[in-house]
Amino acid sequence: MKTKYLFIAVSAILMLNSCIAKSKYERPKDVVDENLFRTDRIPKDSLSIANVSWKEIFTDTDLQNLISKSLENNLDIRIALQNIASAEAYLKQSKTAYFPTLSVGPNYSYATPSLNSVSGQSLDSRTSVNQYDITANLNWEIDLWGKLKSQEKSQLALYLGSVAAHQSVKSNLVASVATAYYQLLELDEEKKIISETIDIRNKNLETTKALKEAGTVTEVAVQQSEALVYNAQASLISINNQISQLENAISLLMGESAHNIQRGTLDSQNANISPDLGFPAMLLENRPDVRQAEMNLVNAFELTNFAKTQFYPSLRITGSGGLQSVDIDNLFSGNSLFANIVAGLTQPIFNGRQIRSNYEASLAAKETAYLNFRKTVLIAGNEVSDALKIFTTQDQFISLKEKELKAYDNSVNFSQELVNYGMATYLEVLNADVSRLNAELNIANAKFTKLQAAVELYRALGGGWR
Repeated sequence: MKTKYLFIAVSAILMLNSCIAKSKYERPKDVVDENLFRTDRIPKDSLSIANVSWKEIFTDTDLQNLISKSLENNLDIRIALQNIASAEAYLKQSKTAYFPTLSVGPNYSYATPSLNSVSGQSLDSRTSVNQYDITANLNWEIDLWGKLKSQEKSQLALYLGSVAAHQSVKSNLVASVATAYYQLLELDEEKKIISETIDIRNKNLETTKALKEAGTVTEVAVQQSEALVYNAQASLISINNQISQLENAISLLMGESAHNIQRGTLDSQNANISPDLGFPAMLLENRPDVRQAEMNLVNAFELTNFAKTQFYPSLRITGSGGLQSVDIDNLFSGNSLFANIVAGLTQPIFNGRQIRSNYEASLAAKETAYLNFRKTVLIAGNEVSDALKIFTTQDQFISLKEKELKAYDNSVNFSQELVNYGMATYLEVLNADVSRLNAELNIANAKFTKLQAAVELYRALGGGWR
C-alpha cells in the first residue's frame, strides 16, 4: 500500500513537471546592429575573409614559419589547451550526474556501553560488541525539474567557451606575430635609410668644410652639418636596439630563447587581404572572443535555471546492502545478508533565504554576462571599422608621402646649387635634408601601417584561428 501511494505521488510530480515551462536559451536579437561596421562596402551574399586560413593571407615563407612555430610552442596556447582539458573533464562529470552513485567497502566497529547509561543499567558487567560488515551504498537523485540537465548545459557552455578562448589565443597570436614581423621589416627599412643618410651627411660635412675654406660658408654651417651626422648616428643606435628588442619579443611568442629572426624586406610584402567583411552577424560565428562571451551568457542562463529548480522538491533514492555479522567467521553466510532502500521527497521550507538569494544572484550574473556579450560585439565592430578605414585609405596616404619626398629631393638639389653660387645659405640645404629624411621614414612607417591594418582587419573579423 505504501508503494502504491509513493507511485501516485511520483506520478503527480512528473505531471506537474511537464506543466512547468522550462526556459530555453535564445540568442538576444538586439546584440548585433547591421550598421556595426559603419560602412556600405558589404555586398549582397557577402563572405568574410575571416573564413580564409592564415596561410593564404600571409604568403611570406619566413612569416609562415614564424607563425607555425608560435602556434606549436607558444605557452599561452598550451595553457589554453589545458583549460580545455579541464573543462572537458567537468563536462564528462556532469553527464554522469543522471546515474546513481555506488560505493562499497568493508567496515569494522567496536562498541562498549557505559554502565551508567540507560542501556548500561540493565547489564551486570561491562560488555563489548564487535561488528564486521561489507556494505554497498547507493544514492540517486531523480532529475524531476531539469536541475541536472541545467548543470550539464552550463558545463557544456564552459567547455565551448574554453574552446573559443583557445581559438581566440590563436587568432591574437597569429596577428601578434605578423604585426611584429612587419614592424621588424619597417625597422630594417629605417635602418637602411638612416645608414644611407649617414653616408650622405658625412659627404655633406666634407663639402661644407671645403666651402668654408673657400669662404663660401662659415663655421656655423660646419658645426650644423656635423651635428646632423651625430643625430643620424644616434638614431641608428636607437633603431638597432628596437630591432633587438623586437626579435626578442618574436622569440618569446614562439616559446624560444632570444635569437635572430630570419626575414624578408618591407617592399616585398603583400598581405593577401581584400576588404570582404561579411555581414556583422558573422562575427558571432567567426570571432572567438565573441563566441566565448556568448558561451558565458549561456552558462549564466543555465545556472539561473538551476537556481530556479532549488525552489522545488527533490526526489532522492538511497539504499544500502551487503553482509553484516558480529562474528567474522559467519560474515559470509546467508544469514548475514541485509538490505534497505529509502525514497523520499524533500521540499525546502526555510533555509535562511539561501535559495532565493542564490536565484537573485544568478539573475544579476546573467544580466552581467549579457552586457559583456553586447560590449564584446561592439568592441569587435569598432575594431573592424577602425582597421577598414586605415586599410582603404593608406594607399592614397603613401602616394602623397612619395610626392612629398620627391619635392624634398628637388629642394635639396636646388638648395645645394644655390649655395654653390652664393645665392642661399647652407642652413636651407640642411633643413631640406632633414625634411627629406623624415619623409623617407614616414613612407616606411606608412607601408607598415597598411600591413598592420590588414592584419588587424583580418583579426578583427575573426580570422587566424582556422
